[in-house]
Amino acid sequence: MPIESVDSPDDSGRTMNYGKEKVSVYRTYATPLDGVRTIPESQFDGRENILFGHDVRVQVEGEEFLSSFSEGDNSMVVATDSMKNFVLHQAGEYDGATTEGFLHFVSSQFLETYSQMESVRMSANEIAFDERPVPEGNSEFEPSDLVFRVSDDESAFGEVYLTRSEDGPVIEDLTGGVTDIELVKVKGSSFEGYVQDEYTTLPERTDRTLYITLDIFWRYTDPENALGEEPERYIPAEQVRDIAQVVFHEVDSNSIQDLIYQIGQRVLKRFPQLESVSFEANNRTWIRERDDLDSDAKVLKEPPRPTGFQQFSMDHSDLEEDAQ
Repeated sequence: MPIESVDSPDDSGRTMNYGKEKVSVYRTYATPLDGVRTIPESQFDGRENILFGHDVRVQVEGEEFLSSFSEGDNSMVVATDSMKNFVLHQAGEYDGATTEGFLHFVSSQFLETYSQMESVRMSANEIAFDERPVPEGNSEFEPSDLVFRVSDDESAFGEVYLTRSEDGPVIEDLTGGVTDIELVKVKGSSFEGYVQDEYTTLPERTDRTLYITLDIFWRYTDPENALGEEPERYIPAEQVRDIAQVVFHEVDSNSIQDLIYQIGQRVLKRFPQLESVSFEANNRTWIRERDDLDSDAKVLKEPPRPTGFQQFSMDHSDLEEDAQ
């Protein structure tokens, strides 16, 4: 799941905001994402954006909203239903091609339209769609440009925090991401050498079937790169996802911690425009029921609750340490 938005206290230390969430918005024939830089781990070189869908959360802040809490005075309050309608309308005005760019555009429009809003935080999970193959003569199948399936796969994530200044909106924070990655590696992963004491019941595994879920988030050194105006500087969620699966394939890791560290190193090497990358992983590894079969065959079952998780963040200093 995506990271939760952090409440932003005002100068007094008070948390005060309100907003709308679960705003589903769909745009057909948005601007295509063209001109992205390709990388060795991924075939992704752009997307048509025939369907551009998002699940949006809006959070607004401003001292003029205090009276609505303390006095029941709604004279400065923009109804959250109006916020929903505002987001839907602006989806038709946005002429860019990225999730982060869309959030930045709508947040800027909020600040421009409503003077009582001092800052806006918006986040969104992409609602992804898959092209469906259809026959195109000579028994060949090609992706349809008309029919799509709602995807159950991973999706892009973005979060933007804008504040008001005399020169216009300022990006205080911006996060890109990809969430709900699910990967299973049938062999080539181990878990050995951990603390053994009277509480240990887990056997060491020199080779295990490893099933993980993974959310990856990143911050740019220059957040303007996330808006897609210079596509070669933009980091697509699809490419970060592909790096994760390629590293998982290539690396014989001794833990999930080891795995996500090596994924992070690869991401930072491929994208020097990043400031940092962070992870939340969850261990869903199946339990062996039988391993007495021939060769590498095993019978496995779902793991019991509870499940383990890992969180980790990295920046370019980790690459420098690795080079020493």
